[in-house]
Amino acid sequence: MTTPRQLIAYLDGLPEPHIVFDPDYRIVAANAAYQRDYGQGQAVVGRRCYQVSHHIDVPCDQAGESCPLARSRQSGQVERVLHLHHTAHGEEYVHIELTPVLGEDGQVAFYVEKMAAMPLASSTPAAQGLIGRSGAFQHMLDLLARVAPSSASVLLLGESGTGKELLARAIHEASPRARKPLVVVDCASLTESLFESELFGHERGAFTGANQAKAGLVEAAHGGTLFLDEVGDIPLAMQVKLLRLLESGTHRRVGSTELRHTDLRIVAATHRDLAAMVAQGGFREDLYYRLSVFPIAVPPLRERHGDMALLAPALLERVAPQRRLRLSAPAMALLERQHFRGNVRELRNLLERSALLCDGQTLEADHIALALSTGGGERERLPSPSRPATPVHSLQAASDEQLRRLLAAHPGSRAELAAQLGMSERTLYRKLKALG
Repeated sequence: MTTPRQLIAYLDGLPEPHIVFDPDYRIVAANAAYQRDYGQGQAVVGRRCYQVSHHIDVPCDQAGESCPLARSRQSGQVERVLHLHHTAHGEEYVHIELTPVLGEDGQVAFYVEKMAAMPLASSTPAAQGLIGRSGAFQHMLDLLARVAPSSASVLLLGESGTGKELLARAIHEASPRARKPLVVVDCASLTESLFESELFGHERGAFTGANQAKAGLVEAAHGGTLFLDEVGDIPLAMQVKLLRLLESGTHRRVGSTELRHTDLRIVAATHRDLAAMVAQGGFREDLYYRLSVFPIAVPPLRERHGDMALLAPALLERVAPQRRLRLSAPAMALLERQHFRGNVRELRNLLERSALLCDGQTLEADHIALALSTGGGERERLPSPSRPATPVHSLQAASDEQLRRLLAAHPGSRAELAAQLGMSERTLYRKLKALG
């Protein structure tokens, strides 16, 4: 079976990486962009696609991933998936579009696969952007990749602290509107009297204190994206005016009869159960359906299994960029045992507090434990002190005092206490011995 020369010539002129492979996964043609980004100095023609992209010896669906070829065999159609691929720059998220090509007999003769990098997400610790590689994270990212290029309204649903604004920014930057503004509206901070004026603007003299005309946030977002954060807190009386904006693309400034047109995309977010609010009469049903054209569930940190090892170093770099701190293995183990009801926001807060308690270059488990004991949030397997901590003047003194309190309150063995603190029993023994 040979690949048509016209197809090879066509693909080689495309800037995006493309390959052609047969139904047995064997690559029969690759354009220059694919060879550059994925070949890593070796010829790719003749090898199987999963050997090049994943460095494995079995198809993707046999290694726990969604295989676009297997899905296309079932559907007979174009299939799109998000994968982690080995590239010249390490592992990167890649959005794959696979197209079956029929032969003269009407059967699939080849598959053409197009790769598009997703620079807004990383599978390794990074200074900016979305970070993760857990199944829950990749599922969310796949939905993002599908909806971002469109103009559909997106509703981000998730607990506080899960990074919904960061996700909204990623959607905007991966869309055709990326060169235009992303305007954030904090709905929870606006009173009913201020909401209409801030969102739609006002004319001079529209109300007391309106000494000059002012454009609203809707006009500021023209051509770009309007992000409505905590949309569940929008006053009920204002929801009908927001609905008009979504349905007709028009609005009026407060104090004006002039109908203004605007071109924008709506991304909304909330930690509330909007469907329940609709049932209880606290949120308009028609607005709910307008906002939730494409809902995306943002997973809490506790469901992102394995992502702590990526998130914690990246967040530590962000809160203390000049210090180049690292996390010890016991410190990481202690972080992984926490519930983090405040999700990524709470994790970042804890790491910043821990960094301030650390004088060296390595964040140890006792730095994390001390930060947990002074944070006031939920702690996993760390007894709460029965009295305020004694004022201290150094980390060593604080650690000693904390160990005294933990030992006094701990009902189990010292081995269990050592495990909870993320340190070896021998290290704990040495510390207790030093305390006498």
